[in-house]
Amino acid sequence: MTHSKKVSMFGKTVLAASLAFALAGCVDDGDTGPQGPAGMDGADGSNGTNGTDGVNGAPSFPQGLFLVANNGADNAGTVDTVDQSRAYLSTFTTGNNEGIALDGLGNLYQAGDATNGSLRAVCRATSRSGGMFMASKDREITGESTGLVNPKGIHFDQSSGLVFVADFNGQQISVFGSNAAGNAMPVAEIMMSAKPWDVTYDAVNDRMYAALTDGTVAVYDQVMAMDFAPTVMRSIVPSDADGNQISVNLHGIVFDAKHDRLIVSDVGDASVADDGQIFVLSGASMANGMVEPMRQIGGPMSMLGNPVDIILTGTTLRVAEKSNNAVLVFSNIYSGMSGDMAPDLASASVKPESLAEVTAMPTMYDISDNALNTASLLGVAVSSNPASGATTGEVAQFSAVLNAQTKAFNFGMSIESVTYDLQGDAYATFDDPVTSMGGVLIGSRIARHRDGEMYSAMQDRMIMGVNTGLVTPKGLDVNSEHGLIFVAELDATAPGIFIFSGCAEGDVMPLLKLIPANGARPWDVDYDAATDRAFAALTNGTIAVFDQVTAKLMSGTTEITGEDRLITPAMSGVAVAAPTNIHGIDYDVQSDSLVVSDVGSAADATDGKLYVLPGAGMADGLTDISVSIAGPATMLGNPVDIMLSNGHVYVAEKSNDMIMRWDNILNRESGDIPADYGFSYTKPESVAVIPAYLW
Repeated sequence: MTHSKKVSMFGKTVLAASLAFALAGCVDDGDTGPQGPAGMDGADGSNGTNGTDGVNGAPSFPQGLFLVANNGADNAGTVDTVDQSRAYLSTFTTGNNEGIALDGLGNLYQAGDATNGSLRAVCRATSRSGGMFMASKDREITGESTGLVNPKGIHFDQSSGLVFVADFNGQQISVFGSNAAGNAMPVAEIMMSAKPWDVTYDAVNDRMYAALTDGTVAVYDQVMAMDFAPTVMRSIVPSDADGNQISVNLHGIVFDAKHDRLIVSDVGDASVADDGQIFVLSGASMANGMVEPMRQIGGPMSMLGNPVDIILTGTTLRVAEKSNNAVLVFSNIYSGMSGDMAPDLASASVKPESLAEVTAMPTMYDISDNALNTASLLGVAVSSNPASGATTGEVAQFSAVLNAQTKAFNFGMSIESVTYDLQGDAYATFDDPVTSMGGVLIGSRIARHRDGEMYSAMQDRMIMGVNTGLVTPKGLDVNSEHGLIFVAELDATAPGIFIFSGCAEGDVMPLLKLIPANGARPWDVDYDAATDRAFAALTNGTIAVFDQVTAKLMSGTTEITGEDRLITPAMSGVAVAAPTNIHGIDYDVQSDSLVVSDVGSAADATDGKLYVLPGAGMADGLTDISVSIAGPATMLGNPVDIMLSNGHVYVAEKSNDMIMRWDNILNRESGDIPADYGFSYTKPESVAVIPAYLW
């Protein structure tokens, strides 16, 4: 139902002379009569280009995976995964029944109105074959404060992390933060002149298009620039050459920015199964009033009755045709005459409601895994943790050479470490001495946006509660591919590395616990996706290594007691002398090296150290240090966190109120060497390098 979604193509060819579906009367967008007998298969078609071979007369389309949201009497609340030819692969039970959209990490958002108005987020749905919505992994926005009545089509805006929801009986477009959860208020509500069914948003030009059920398209300019109260509103009305309105009941809508065109579907009378239409409207960004479509498709051959959703892939339009239980494909939607045109492809699909294309996640490193690769940086993020003061709860962003602060966000409470996923969402640990509970705060799109803002339940969320086991969480890491949060829990009574779903909220149990042997307490954790290995920095001066972490999680393991290997930093085969207290940790798979920070005695502001440990992936026991940085010139006292980027190590030095950078750390000489760059900052608790490639 949205521009951010892409849609699927399905199965058998339907020739104009032998349509396989009965065009029966319907109500509520698609209840239909019995299906007629299937037509004869056509002759084999010729091989297609850039796709699979034509079979049974069907044209060829590029290979791909697609989602189909169902909304029939027996299949409502399910989403099928299929291939480009409608070959069934799996079904996921979301529990919601209306519009769907995917974000860039494969998280599925779906509206629902079967009971109460709802918007659900399903974590990495495309990789959870045959699964179902789970509170421990997924989340839902629902309740009185949401204002949701009958949400239908939705649009996910990747840049802002906002979800636009067409609320039919609410007669408005509601806008929610994609990280919000529970009974959250919307970021905005934009009232419509008629009931909307679908919505799309052009982020480049800050323009929203809403398909209204009175047959018009509402266009709002400068939506975000005007704080969701746009003063410029236009109405596009599909009309004939004489200026007479020809649209009745618009449902699906997509905007093609490349060609500045809108495509909308019209279900006409919801009780009639052959009066649906498709309109292609040119010059959409400036259109106003009566607009004659550049192309119009409708009639018995088109099979358009109640086309409730459409989506554009290139110039191929795909249609969820609910009343006739089919998904239709119209190739080259911009070419050809108007009139009663048969679809190029059609296949049976019981009460399809919405469609989405599964796109591959871009190949990008998580920020803790991009140690040596050259990458432009947005900046360096630093969390602050003084006992009190203006920077308490702040995540400040600095330039890569640490000579200027560029922005700040405040979580509103004392926080520990901070990191980011590939969408630019921030994850920060906190502990609350009053409640003796800790947790994880998730802030939406902080890496690029929201300068000067604070944590808000309208856009952000929290993992906290007795079931989480979080009491004094410290360092953390995020794996974007699997949607996992790794948290180092320091609590003396139950220490460990606790792994949570990146989409979860509230009082949820960890999906997996990694428990170091002998009650050792972790301060930080680094998960390496390439080797599926987690490294835990322990306050007893050692490093615990856990192998095959996600593999074991996927197999159903919920707790691993005891590490696979224990690394003890050494010099010439002798363990580093006490006091030793490993805090920051970062592993580089390319060089197979670990860089760690040692605060020594927390009460001593001069005994901090940086180490490089080679051959760390399979190291076990005493492991000689190849680089050691320590001494008065370094200003290392309590280096509580580190991160590698472009071969440089960034250090949060808490006791001396400094952020520092040592360049080319893996090849440095050991000794009392001052940092190459430094910047004064009050009580920095963690440091996270933000690559420019984050969305």
